[in-house]
Amino acid sequence: MAGSEAARRAVEAVWRIESARIVSALARYTGDFALAEDVAQEAVAEALVSWPRTGTPASPVGWLLSTARRRAIDSFRRRSALGERYTLLAGPLTEGEASSGAGSPRHGGLGADPDLLWDPDRVDDDVLALMFIACHPVLSAEARVALTLRAVGGLTSEEIARAFLVPVPTVQARITRAKKTIAAAAVPFALPPAANRRERLGGMLSVLYVIFTEGATATSGDSLLRVDLAHEAMRLTRMLAALLPDEPEVFGLLALCELTAARFPARTGPDGEAILLEDQDRGRWDLSAIRRGRGALGQAVAAGRGLGPYGLQAAIAACHTSAPSVAETDWARIVLLYEALGRVAPSPVVELNRAVAVAMADGPRQALALVDELVAGGRLAQSHLLPTVRGELLARLGRAAEARAELELAARLCQNLRERSVLLRKAAALG
Repeated sequence: MAGSEAARRAVEAVWRIESARIVSALARYTGDFALAEDVAQEAVAEALVSWPRTGTPASPVGWLLSTARRRAIDSFRRRSALGERYTLLAGPLTEGEASSGAGSPRHGGLGADPDLLWDPDRVDDDVLALMFIACHPVLSAEARVALTLRAVGGLTSEEIARAFLVPVPTVQARITRAKKTIAAAAVPFALPPAANRRERLGGMLSVLYVIFTEGATATSGDSLLRVDLAHEAMRLTRMLAALLPDEPEVFGLLALCELTAARFPARTGPDGEAILLEDQDRGRWDLSAIRRGRGALGQAVAAGRGLGPYGLQAAIAACHTSAPSVAETDWARIVLLYEALGRVAPSPVVELNRAVAVAMADGPRQALALVDELVAGGRLAQSHLLPTVRGELLARLGRAAEARAELELAARLCQNLRERSVLLRKAAALG
């Protein structure tokens, strides 16, 4: 039993670390992203059965690639209409093919040594291409998130379902539909043209931001944080920063993630209850994460292009992490940063956060006017955030009955049990 458990952990560790490279190498050689992802998963399933009996192989990645290669060959063999392609893929490489990269629609035959799949000169481009495909604009937002976590992050359907509190069949259906959509749209396994990469990069960053945000403040359930999910988003963002070192907004997102995650240790109490910013023990903030975040923000600034939406949010987070207390925070600077963010990436949530900063810098009355504009416009009508902020401002203005009604409304709209308990406690205190 101990050997089986050790083998299972070995499989999981190799897959979590190397899954993106394994899938991208297979996709390059088969020219079929969906097939590559499927046969990689089949290889993992076979490893879970085989490795406890035979032991962990000397080259775990090579074993998985070789097994996945055989599965791909079997798949092509079953497709009689693709006999010619099967012959091409299954045939051994000649010396010339091995050196020139011929022998398949991409680079080399699947009958070759699996180490030939693992071309170190191509790995970075392959992984980057995989990320662009998983975040392709032909996919829905939910599908992009699920496919990115599955194909690039190496998470199982069960892990993704647990993170987003949806049924496993829902996640599996999203992934299946995403792969079919990619095939139907004939999306090639290749990096987008250089002229289109920056445009497509925004969609990729958006997916990573959604994943991190859900981990940093869960939208539903009984946990305020989903730390594993947030850390996975950070891992993928670090990977992207290594692949695109000249893109400042990637470093802006990385800085935002690091500076936000630095406060995780102080955001919940021993029983998981939420601890508000003004009550947090700042001595528990992660100084290493703060240093990494500031370093990443510095790289974004050094590019000289001006900060984008993620860089500006990171700059706001940096104001919080550099302040010794809420009262001593540079709220005037935060107001200016939110104004800039509102011009670069306008949204009602940005305006609501600006109102909170205005309340701290100039008082609640001016901030309430900004919030009431959002209410009048019908924006954020179904979000608990708007009545939460409005309730806080009314309480500070001494309008206790109105504040309590707003906080109770916010509690009814809030799907996270930890946040809801804070709102109800504040409402009760105004009784």
